[in-house]
Amino acid sequence: MNLRDLRYLVAVAEHQHFGRAAEACFVSQPTLSTQLKKLEQTLGVILIERTNRRVMLSPEGEQIVAQAQRILVEVNSLTAMSEQLRDPLGGEVRLGIIPTIAPYLLPKILAPLTAEFPNLNIQLTEGQTSQITRMLKQGDLDAVLLALPLQEENVEEFELYTEPFLFAAATEHPKAQQKSVSADDLQDEEVLLLEDGHCLRDQALAVCHAHRGIESSSFTATSLETLRQLVAANRGITLMPALAVPEQADNASGVCYIPFVGEVPSRTLGLCWRSSSTRSGLLADIAQFLQQVLNT
Repeated sequence: MNLRDLRYLVAVAEHQHFGRAAEACFVSQPTLSTQLKKLEQTLGVILIERTNRRVMLSPEGEQIVAQAQRILVEVNSLTAMSEQLRDPLGGEVRLGIIPTIAPYLLPKILAPLTAEFPNLNIQLTEGQTSQITRMLKQGDLDAVLLALPLQEENVEEFELYTEPFLFAAATEHPKAQQKSVSADDLQDEEVLLLEDGHCLRDQALAVCHAHRGIESSSFTATSLETLRQLVAANRGITLMPALAVPEQADNASGVCYIPFVGEVPSRTLGLCWRSSSTRSGLLADIAQFLQQVLNT
């Protein structure tokens, strides 16, 4: 038995599928299955109930997985501690980031972050809020960059930046020539949204309902870029985060971006990490630096 086998077991518990678990562990499915059978033989208990339709943990397997998760968290903490002792401002930092932030924020922060912390090795993982939050709590990530509030126990939240939304509409939309809009202008508008699982969907939906906008039932998008194309085709309007708005937005794209006045819909971006993290000091320094970068 070794740490690798415990990671395989935890991956199967998370994905409930041998193929997806193997992919997440960067090994072939036969390799993962063989190692888990060896683990069962070593422990002398059946960990996984194998059927044609799904993979389930046995009652014994659930107890072993819970302990394995605790062991892996401690191992990750030990690794982080040793890195901090060698270089308090260096080493590896595993950062999770949600997809509605990643392509727009990373170009703004990576170069300044590298210049400020030259010995830092940042490993990025993109995923929806629920995925990267789970990875953070299990010790697979050191910090996550997402929309607040997260409201998880034993997790520190540091506000970085309040990002306004803009009213995004096709250039032929009746409001396209307005210099500004109010939140009440959402009334009776068909609002295009992201699919379930994106926190931005929940935030936009709350604004939509508060001002009697109409949630589009014809289509949900997997990305902001898909939403942008649907808006350009005049299938509806959407709320676009300011970071995702092109700096040189023009009518050639088929989309106009109109700022809100009065009650401005927005989201707060933040950096979160485990309260027990051995790298809390470094992560707080990173958070403070990112706050300066994003607010200047």
